[in-house]
Amino acid sequence: MPRNLALKFEILIIVILAFVPLFIHLPYRVNIFLSWEGAYRISQGQLPFRDFGLPLGGVYWMVPALFFKLFGPGLFTLVKAQVFINIVAGLAFRSILLSLGVDSRIRLAAVVLFALSYSFFNFWPWYNHTVIVYELVALAFLFRGLRVQWADADGRSEHTGKGYSWLWIAGAAGFTICSFLTKQDGGGMAFFIEAMILLVNGILWRRWQALIVFVSGSAVFALLLILPYLPYGFWYWFNHGQPPHTARVSTFDIASEFFGSSLWIKFYIFLTVFLAVIRWRNLAALKADPKGVMMVVLTIGILGEAAVLQVTSYTPPDNNIFFHSFAFPCILGLLAGWLPAGWERRGVTLVLVCGVLLWWSGVWWKYTQRLTGPFLSRLSTVSPTGENVVNRDTYMIDPDSPRRYKEIPTEQWVDCGLPVFKGITMPAPTAEGIHRLLASRPVVTYRQQRKAGVAGDFRVLNMSELTPLAAEIPFTPERNPDLPLWYHLGVGMFNRQAGIFETRIREHYYDLVLFEFIPTLNNFYPFRVRDSLLLHYPLVDSFPAPRRGVETQGIIEVYARPAGSGSSY
Repeated sequence: MPRNLALKFEILIIVILAFVPLFIHLPYRVNIFLSWEGAYRISQGQLPFRDFGLPLGGVYWMVPALFFKLFGPGLFTLVKAQVFINIVAGLAFRSILLSLGVDSRIRLAAVVLFALSYSFFNFWPWYNHTVIVYELVALAFLFRGLRVQWADADGRSEHTGKGYSWLWIAGAAGFTICSFLTKQDGGGMAFFIEAMILLVNGILWRRWQALIVFVSGSAVFALLLILPYLPYGFWYWFNHGQPPHTARVSTFDIASEFFGSSLWIKFYIFLTVFLAVIRWRNLAALKADPKGVMMVVLTIGILGEAAVLQVTSYTPPDNNIFFHSFAFPCILGLLAGWLPAGWERRGVTLVLVCGVLLWWSGVWWKYTQRLTGPFLSRLSTVSPTGENVVNRDTYMIDPDSPRRYKEIPTEQWVDCGLPVFKGITMPAPTAEGIHRLLASRPVVTYRQQRKAGVAGDFRVLNMSELTPLAAEIPFTPERNPDLPLWYHLGVGMFNRQAGIFETRIREHYYDLVLFEFIPTLNNFYPFRVRDSLLLHYPLVDSFPAPRRGVETQGIIEVYARPAGSGSSY
């Protein structure tokens, strides 16, 4: 395939697959409340650690907050932000392969693989994904700088970056710190992977300046982004396992997961090391092939990172799946030297791309089922003759759920009819509950007084997934560096914060409280806070949470400040 055509086709694939979510009616996404509220608070002028606490870095919300400024705080704006993030991720991955000189046929197939396996199903921003995107951008900058140095050493000119290699390295340092301040585990490993790459670069080719620039640049960027927040309890929230946090890094757990399963990761490590040993049999051969060596070093580092992330960032279970996209071109590149001379024909490119599409058909097939379903699916449990039909779809009967609310299939979800939820569907009982809430006495009184310009503080504690109600009611999320953005006890908040909430509830501090009770999740919203609510606040309403899956169904409970407790509402 001609070089320019291949480059354009790669970009086209990245952009087209990224834009798909904009044309799909999406159901309410579980856990998206965290992405919305952080972006909304920052877009309203609040800052992490100064105005709210969280065990993550605030860089995660920078892009969604910018999109809230541009397009408004609707829930669907998060989808638009993720489209941009997916495009950046794809272009960064492609840039890495370009800098490492990956053959155009392999590179095209690898771009398709990356877009399908890692970007395509990420419709919403999530920190476990964003941390890797910042890492990819950092790696793209890093290899762009090394690419210039390699060209200069060979007497060739990289006119687009000649003389600016140190700026590329410094940019890599900056985005690495952005990755770290998105999430500690992925960002920390990004730093060590890049440092390892530069260390190998120094050992083999005696070029130590890049490592020095990267490490010192990382220190400078870290100081610039962390020092302003030290007076606001940064170290209390952002730590690595010291109390009150519990460390997620366990050598035993990582080893157990790696040796007990991780078949793809171990397979890729074996093939990469085996083929590398065959390809470079002496030091001279290594020094003569810097791009090939760096591709192997990068792949080993990424595979190691994936082995750790599957333990430290275990939700969602496929958040480390990006390792396929690096191992695939690395192994094919190592094999290229032993392939027949005719492998560079155009037909090989088509075979590679079709092979990737077949390999990852599970990603795109579930979307094509919406089109093929009427022709291929089994629509009835009774045949035309009146006989019962028993097959793999009908051999089990779903018994009546003992829970208060049964799961409603997403096909039956509805549009809530409110601006902030536009384009997002949810269960009809949830939508009805939201409208009852908006018509309740506390909310109606506050809205009337706000319209008249005489409204006081409307104190709302929203421990539920319906965080966009802050823009719909509207009310200002509470500013307090001691209180969390995220209410998962032992993960996003701790006993000290739970005690503060319990004291405020006992003193009837809040005018309105929303609490999401999920009995099967371990303190996803603190059970002890709910116990205090039941003791000190009247329960005035409840409705199902917009969650999928019978096992994790939740109920949103509405509590109003009791009459005669000093409320102006």
